Amino acid sequence: MNRLKWGMIGGGEGSQIGPAHRLGSGLDDLFEFSAGALDHRPEQGKEYGIRLGLATDRAYGDWREMLEGESKRDDRINLVTVATPNSTHFEITKAFLENGFHVLCEKPMTMTVEEGEEIVNIAKSTGSLCAVNYGYTGYSLVRHMRAMIARGDLGAIRLVKAEFSHGHHADAADADNPRVRWRYDPAQAGVSAQFADCGIHAMHMASFVTGQEVTTLSADTVSCIASRELEDDAMVNFRMDGGTVGRLWTSSIAIGRQHGLTIQVFGEKGGLRWAQEQPNQLYYMPLNERLQIIERGEGNLSPEADRTTRVTVGHAEGMPLAFANIYKDLAEAIHATKEKRDIDPAANLFPRAEAGLRSMAAVAAVAKSGASNAAWVDARPPMFR
Repeated sequence: MNRLKWGMIGGGEGSQIGPAHRLGSGLDDLFEFSAGALDHRPEQGKEYGIRLGLATDRAYGDWREMLEGESKRDDRINLVTVATPNSTHFEITKAFLENGFHVLCEKPMTMTVEEGEEIVNIAKSTGSLCAVNYGYTGYSLVRHMRAMIARGDLGAIRLVKAEFSHGHHADAADADNPRVRWRYDPAQAGVSAQFADCGIHAMHMASFVTGQEVTTLSADTVSCIASRELEDDAMVNFRMDGGTVGRLWTSSIAIGRQHGLTIQVFGEKGGLRWAQEQPNQLYYMPLNERLQIIERGEGNLSPEADRTTRVTVGHAEGMPLAFANIYKDLAEAIHATKEKRDIDPAANLFPRAEAGLRSMAAVAAVAKSGASNAAWVDARPPMFR
């Protein structure tokens, strides 16, 4: 494959997420970092882009300048990653999709369900790919988990349990820390804090591995630190369209938990368990048999797992490699679109705008249920009801 041209908005110097995207996009040599508007401070963003190797005329001061500049080029970027503050995702993603660019947007894709539905419709009408970076679905054994469930190894799925809990916001003394405070401020974060930040990763993971979508939910939300307007802990029960029952816990005050993303699936013929902090092992218990440990990189795994394994068995797999699998999927999808052919089924796993929309509907549903004494509410976007 010829290398595709890639650009990034946000992810500037000191960013937490920027390096992971740059490593992930370049790992397989499928994308060339060609353009960027990396900082809300134009001169700093330009200077940093040039230090990273961008040409001076493609290190832009802001995203509008980048959109104008790239739209005029014969060698314009094929894909742009949006890694800016949450409240800007909709405007930027919409503008680039409408101008024919493929987009990978950090989550949350939008701040409202209505915005999410608009993005889905724009992607359909323009034919541009719109992906959402639920990057943890790029892990090899998560994809093998999905493949095992799809081929019936567990039989009918009865229960899925997902967690994404950490303790990094447990100190009440951080109430005025600007890096923490904005997350619990409705003016900046919207209607939800912890669920919108972490819980939607766990809920999307539940849908990804089971192949089912959430239909209804009941949420118990709480601000364990009283000064916070938005929740820092939530327990969510949900039902899925294939009949599966779901349980989800997400928290930012769980002292002793570091990252805390785990997924367990229980079917009529067996169970599976995977944790992102130990991503090389998938625990599989067939009914009435012994516990088995499936190792990433071993032989006789699924095509989905084989395609996303880069380092030999026994060596650690990390987050940038999971991100790289999303980029690898997108490269295949972009080439398939250009060549008017079907995408490789093992690559057709990147989260699309529809997943971002479903997440925003779940966020709104959790906020509504949490404010209504855990009442059961519809978790589907209106356009999917």
